[in-house]
Amino acid sequence: MSDLNDPRVLFAAERTLMAWNRTCLALMAFGFMIERFGLFLKVLVPANEHLPPHNLSSWLGLAFIILGGIFSLLSTIQHWRFLRTLKPVEIPERHWTFLPIFNNLALMFISVLLSIYMLYTVFKV
Repeated sequence: MSDLNDPRVLFAAERTLMAWNRTCLALMAFGFMIERFGLFLKVLVPANEHLPPHNLSSWLGLAFIILGGIFSLLSTIQHWRFLRTLKPVEIPERHWTFLPIFNNLALMFISVLLSIYMLYTVFKV
């Protein structure tokens, strides 16, 4: 809990949450790239050469996407817990504290949709 009565504490917490948001987005993008790189290798390399199974890159890519979604949810929970410790004087008037939380939850929802898409298209579950 802060005793500074300074709105900059809130803004610093929001910047930290947005840094986590960028990290989660990067994990998800990296996972998607890993999964698609497996398809690229399958097309690029002749059939008689040995390659690791395509499913390895698909599972690894899916793991990165799910990890990004999990971190997005956890960072949102952490930020929400921090907001509960702030005094009303530390939150500027008419400031929407739910926007960064909504942003992270939307990213988590996108990771769920992307994971479902990958499961149904790549793995044909």
